[in-house]
Amino acid sequence: MNELEFTILMPCLNEEKTVAACVSSARGWLERTGYTGEVLVVDNGSTDASAVNAQRAGARVVPEQRKGYGSALIRGISEARGRYIIMGDCDCSYDFSKLDGFADKLHQGYDLVMGNRFKGGIAKGAMPFSHKIGAPCLSFVAKVRYGVPVGDFHSGLRAFDTAMARTLGLRCPGMEFATELVARFKKAGARMCEVPITLSPDGRDGKGHLNTIRDGFRHLRFILSPLEK
Repeated sequence: MNELEFTILMPCLNEEKTVAACVSSARGWLERTGYTGEVLVVDNGSTDASAVNAQRAGARVVPEQRKGYGSALIRGISEARGRYIIMGDCDCSYDFSKLDGFADKLHQGYDLVMGNRFKGGIAKGAMPFSHKIGAPCLSFVAKVRYGVPVGDFHSGLRAFDTAMARTLGLRCPGMEFATELVARFKKAGARMCEVPITLSPDGRDGKGHLNTIRDGFRHLRFILSPLEK
């Protein structure tokens, strides 16, 4: 049995400018709400001070040498000590001080709670125009393909039941993990819903990890392919 209520999980790759602020914000949420929990940062081979900064801010840091967004999150799911996981990117694009909606839905019995950026609001400069077109289109295709009440498949902020996630056989190492997670929860018969969230500009002042064309095609290929057992 997990001793903690929540693990707030952050995959990290060269995010020394923002990771400490995200960890502090998440820890502040736990303190304000009184939930027992931890902040877990999975360092995916950073060559800067990301891991050190995360530890100093109060996170538990574990390394994952296999490259990729999915690889880092799969490692984090296996390492989590919380009954529930709330995962989000540590680039300051998400507000970890406002996680109440996720906690409420999990406690109502939902197995997967997705943040929807298009319902909550996208700040100026937070999402390239190409993503504003491409993300809803891919989400629509996935929503029809899997028959789920999810309008933002590629949101980086979401929450789910830890024990159930560990039974799903998650395996995608790259960005398409975002789609795989929803698809496998659906296949397992999970109850899922969305909550509105806001998206802020990336705080790293540099190029993000997402490759629009490459990762878009990887998502589409995954959606159109049979879901492997």
